[in-house]
Amino acid sequence: MLPRERTEQNEKLILSEYACRADMSKGRAVYEKPCDLRTDFQRDRDRILHCNAFRRLKRKTQVFLDPLGDHYRTRLTHTLEVSQISRTVARALGLNEDLTEAVALGHDLGHTPFGHDGERALNSIVRGGFRHNIQSGRVCQRIEKDGKGLNLTFEVLDGIISHTGDKMPETREGMVVRFCDKIAYINHDIEDAIRGGVLTQNALPEFPLRVLGKTKSERISTLVNSLVNNSGEEIKMDYMTQQAHDELRAFMFERVYRETRTVAEKDKAQFIIRYLFEYFYTNKDKLPLLYLEISERDGLETAVADFISGMTDDYAVDLFTSLCVPKSWRSGYIT
Repeated sequence: MLPRERTEQNEKLILSEYACRADMSKGRAVYEKPCDLRTDFQRDRDRILHCNAFRRLKRKTQVFLDPLGDHYRTRLTHTLEVSQISRTVARALGLNEDLTEAVALGHDLGHTPFGHDGERALNSIVRGGFRHNIQSGRVCQRIEKDGKGLNLTFEVLDGIISHTGDKMPETREGMVVRFCDKIAYINHDIEDAIRGGVLTQNALPEFPLRVLGKTKSERISTLVNSLVNNSGEEIKMDYMTQQAHDELRAFMFERVYRETRTVAEKDKAQFIIRYLFEYFYTNKDKLPLLYLEISERDGLETAVADFISGMTDDYAVDLFTSLCVPKSWRSGYIT
């Protein structure tokens, strides 16, 4: 028996009736011969880990733009925390951990530079709007590997695209990631906001702290335990825990994500995105070859959005500076 076949056999013996086993996958858009060692979901996880877009997450904003300090989250560390929490829940529920991990690692591949501020800027420009979850699907299907895509399984793509927004994932593993994404970002963003002086511990609302706990660890443990203890055919929390979670999330949107003290910096970030979009839309020949090819296939507007959304924060700022600031000024003296 091949190692892959042994894993698939073990899944039949170990996983819950609600799990999506690897041998149940709806497959890939383009057929590939099965790997001797890895299941299809394991291969998807590995493809995501090794792709260019995953590496760029380390230089993309989570919440705080260009934070001074090494302990603030980036889009990459957020992704790793989502993966860890999601895997814990999936394992406890007897779901497919490999599928869950692949979805978690890929869920933010299409995120813009400057976090949700970059996303809002592109959404205001692109006809039909721009959503990072949909863009994550494009990265996997149309951009990676020089435009050939990663050829992921249906279940992994579905979980990535459906981790936020109106469409619900078709697998319970995808639903686990959808819940755990919020669990992760709400609680680690609280920690970063306190570190950055935007919040104090005493400012946090009383009801969520009473139900969930006063520390990040306590809150995550409460939320995870609620998911595990109340899920089965449906992935869900108990009513009181869900209410506390929702109140804490609403508080974070009001007091951190839309905090007036950071609006000026966020406006600058959005200005950079809008400027770069206009520049490349009117100077198509300046696009890299891959995005010129995408423009022929999918349209110029889509290609420019693909290019900009794939940038890291540093790359976007450096490119904007090179286009707008004279070299003599950038070097610190005037010749």
